[in-house]
Amino acid sequence: MTEQQQDLGIREERKVETVEGFKFDPIRGKPMLRWAGKRTFESTQYFPAQMKEIHGDEGPDGWMNEIYWGDNLQVMSHLLKKFRGRVNLIYIDPPFDSKATYKKEIKLRGKEIQNDHSSFEEKQYADIWTNDEYLQFMYERLILCRELLAEDGSIYLHMDENRSHYLKCIMDEVFGQGCFQREIIWRIGWISGYKSAANNWIRNHDVILFYSKSQKMTFNKEYIPYPEGYTRRDGAPPTGKGYPIEDTWNCGELDKLDSIQIMSFSSEKVGYPTQKNENLLVRIIKASSNPGDLVFDCFMGSGTTQAVAMKLGRRFLGADINLGAIQTTTKRLIGVAAEIGAQLPNPELPQWTGFTVYNVNNYDVFRNPVEAKDLLVQALELQPLKREKQGEGVPWDGEKDEWFYKIMPVNRLATKADLGEIVAGFDWKGAEARALESPGKAVLRLKLVCMGHEPDLKASLEAQLQPFKVEIEVVDILRDKSQLVFKRDAEAEVVRKGGKVVVEAFYPMNLLKKLSLQKTAVREWRELVDTVMVDFNYDGAVFTPTVVDVPEDGEFVKGEYAIPEGAGTIRVKITDLLGESLETEVP
Repeated sequence: MTEQQQDLGIREERKVETVEGFKFDPIRGKPMLRWAGKRTFESTQYFPAQMKEIHGDEGPDGWMNEIYWGDNLQVMSHLLKKFRGRVNLIYIDPPFDSKATYKKEIKLRGKEIQNDHSSFEEKQYADIWTNDEYLQFMYERLILCRELLAEDGSIYLHMDENRSHYLKCIMDEVFGQGCFQREIIWRIGWISGYKSAANNWIRNHDVILFYSKSQKMTFNKEYIPYPEGYTRRDGAPPTGKGYPIEDTWNCGELDKLDSIQIMSFSSEKVGYPTQKNENLLVRIIKASSNPGDLVFDCFMGSGTTQAVAMKLGRRFLGADINLGAIQTTTKRLIGVAAEIGAQLPNPELPQWTGFTVYNVNNYDVFRNPVEAKDLLVQALELQPLKREKQGEGVPWDGEKDEWFYKIMPVNRLATKADLGEIVAGFDWKGAEARALESPGKAVLRLKLVCMGHEPDLKASLEAQLQPFKVEIEVVDILRDKSQLVFKRDAEAEVVRKGGKVVVEAFYPMNLLKKLSLQKTAVREWRELVDTVMVDFNYDGAVFTPTVVDVPEDGEFVKGEYAIPEGAGTIRVKITDLLGESLETEVP
């Protein structure tokens, strides 16, 4: 690297590890936007998904919609394995780099609470970046969006004027100038007193960049119907469907589409910052997809894209890093599914109202050791043992690059006492044969995967496997795979009483800490609860609620739920006002 490059703040590009099956063609020969520290993005790491909840039933062809909680770069890396080249439409409303912190007002449950401390604001996300970090963030995610799009697919990128010109350059680089379709000007609508006070032209629009994957894009031209009584200049009745919609939206009397802003009285309002209204997504989804197509939004927020896709008979995927967004969207989709279920079926519009909720990273591995092991096997991309290496007593959980792997207990430190299974299952006869065949070489290459361990764990196993030479490495997930995140739950007291499941107490530690800082007194646990869901036949892995207690604003959850006949294992999920959840089985 030259001194001139260093003076410009340009750093050497970091080599990205190639993961087989997820390598992308480098982007060459196209206009490029440069920024300090720009890194090429040619491959990504696979992250497994942990299924957490199931809502509703499978739709036509067995499809279930999917919602993911996690960093959307990791979520899309997961989706590539199944959905690469299969997504028909992507709409994203990413952070605008607005230098603002978006908050959601949190109000305690209960109409009787009227004191000054009955509500506070919880940060949903901070839209504050350095310019270079923001551009790299968007660059990497747009490349993955391109990989997920079908050949006839399209992407709509919603921005304001501050960063849209930078992102248009990046979109040209990622998708190609020939795939640029339109820059849409979306008029915000009403102007607040704050905005009108500006000593400048009053800002009143957002920008939506419309690109396609190729020239074979799906597009259904839309029209605004002629007003009643309309005639042509010569007095004849009109022909055609109406006025074709232009690339300036809600900008004049012809376009009666509601504004982008959601009024305080709107039935759509869910209390989520930056929420967009449904008519915007109706227009985009109708124009660039057909019934049954797959729609994706990886900056999901309040779930407007998913709600509209469900209403219009499209399948959908969604992702958000904010747990509050997942909770808001889940509640919203449950309501939309109920509305659709109450209507007469439309044979021309198939419906997919069932959906599953997954975690990608931030794994809850402490409730189910079997599931925890499976997640780690996926995260490490281990291969099943070859047939000739299988057999009764073999303790390995997989292999990779000529190493065998053993997943140690994940809910505590690995100790010398955990090595017994390995020693008992060790192939002593095979080791003796390999030692005679290749003197001086290791008869086994073994990696122990754990979450913390005793310091002499490796030395102890080496001693127990003598006289054979064994090459051993300890992979501490908390240290060596620090990008994998694991979580623990809050606390609750849930019991059986008189044929009912009764929630007697609930302690959401994070929320209680915030309320304490606000000096807010809480009289009972139900003031802190947003929803309660109950699965009366929990299968040990996937939560499938049959009771969904979502009270009206200001009301309390019931807290008591009748146990039906034939109930099996009962699991309760309690979600607090921050969107953080506890799941517990009822003894």
